Amino acid sequence: MTLLSETTSRWSGARSRYLRALPITALAIDIAIMVGIGLVAIVGRRELDIFTSSADVESSVTIAGPLIIAGWIATIALTGGYKRDLFGAGTDEYRRVFNASVIAAGLSGVGCYLAKYDLSRGFFLLAFGLGIPSLLVGRLLLRRAVQQARKHGSLRQRVLIAGSRSHVDEIAAVLRRETWLGYEVVGALTPEYDLAEETGSGVPVLGNTTEATQLVALAEADVIFFAGGSVGASSQFRSSLWELERHDVQVVIAPSVTDISGERINIRPVAGLPLIHIDPPTWSDASRWGKRTFDLVGSAVLLATFLPLLLFIAVQIKVHDRGPVLFHQTRTGKDGREFSCLKFRTMVVDAEARLAALQQEIGFSGGLFKMHDDPRVTAPGRWLRRFSLDELPQLINVLRGEMSLVGPRPPLPHEVETYDDRTSRRLHVRPGMTGLWQVSGRSDLTWAETVRLDLYYVDNWSMLQDLSILGRTISAVLGSRGAY
Repeated sequence: MTLLSETTSRWSGARSRYLRALPITALAIDIAIMVGIGLVAIVGRRELDIFTSSADVESSVTIAGPLIIAGWIATIALTGGYKRDLFGAGTDEYRRVFNASVIAAGLSGVGCYLAKYDLSRGFFLLAFGLGIPSLLVGRLLLRRAVQQARKHGSLRQRVLIAGSRSHVDEIAAVLRRETWLGYEVVGALTPEYDLAEETGSGVPVLGNTTEATQLVALAEADVIFFAGGSVGASSQFRSSLWELERHDVQVVIAPSVTDISGERINIRPVAGLPLIHIDPPTWSDASRWGKRTFDLVGSAVLLATFLPLLLFIAVQIKVHDRGPVLFHQTRTGKDGREFSCLKFRTMVVDAEARLAALQQEIGFSGGLFKMHDDPRVTAPGRWLRRFSLDELPQLINVLRGEMSLVGPRPPLPHEVETYDDRTSRRLHVRPGMTGLWQVSGRSDLTWAETVRLDLYYVDNWSMLQDLSILGRTISAVLGSRGAY
């Protein structure tokens, strides 16, 4: 253990300095934005002549401006907007900055009124009207920079996971998959009865859960996750918390609950017990009139918008080999009902006849069949697939009620025959033209990852999530990631 401490202490110290600099960086960005927006508000008030006022803008802002900025920063700080564990994930950061900004605006207005200070109303509206969204954009850009740095190995936090080996592996798999979270698993702590040297996924076991305090210090850990099986009683866990509070380490409780959106989780303390309430899955909401109306209007508008492009593509396909323009393929939709899924033909006419030979050639074992440089793809088909333009005729399927704009990938009937009870949940909602599977990598995803994303969508559907996926689809299509 001494060797572990010696080899990590220098790197850990440099890493910790970078992590501690995140709140200072956010503070500097906020101040720069506030000052910049303040100057814009002064010029805008003078040039646009918003509201008539006897006050001279420059003279009134000279006194009030610095006080407003100081109060604004102080309000964000008091509401926890600069806490170190706030950066990089979740919506809490944006919520705190927004709420603090609204409070600062209210206090500034009330303060000027009570003090009978003649602050320009035009300046006030411009400063906060432009400042609040600018602060949120600044935090968004900082988050993107932090996440990119974490993906490349910087700004990462060393993590110990305490619990049974199966629970450790479950948490470690999520942290390894989501590299943008910035967690680096350095070891596991298992119960005393477990004498294994590593978990099934290869996480080294550094010691027992009862030695958490000593091992956190020796491993130079920034975070310790307490997963299932980590403690035997609440009193033992409380003692561990008391001991860990002497160290600069973040304690995280990781219950055996995964792939559930935050909107479905509510923590309600009852008699000292932090009970986690999980709302039922929302897949039934995805079949209601609101989503169907959105699909009808959206598909009709998109068909009218893309009509010239659809005609151009049809001509290109027909001219290439004189074959049919559309490809009809039987797919399985909501509740197992089969339908004819429409796509622009991107393969040679006898593509289905060649499929078995190709599957045997590459050793295909099941799931979704995709391969790089498929010899059956035609010349027009390559660029159609690259930008997912071959799927535009599915807008007709959306109009007919067989598909949705957003949803799980429409499976083939022979794929559905292999589904277990868990995977069959994908059929609770209409399949979609796009979905989490597409904006997360498309054909680069494994079959297991595709199923996991589809099930997450089914269980955690919301209209806001649909809108977010549609927005992310544009960048995914333009980037052509996973398209072949």
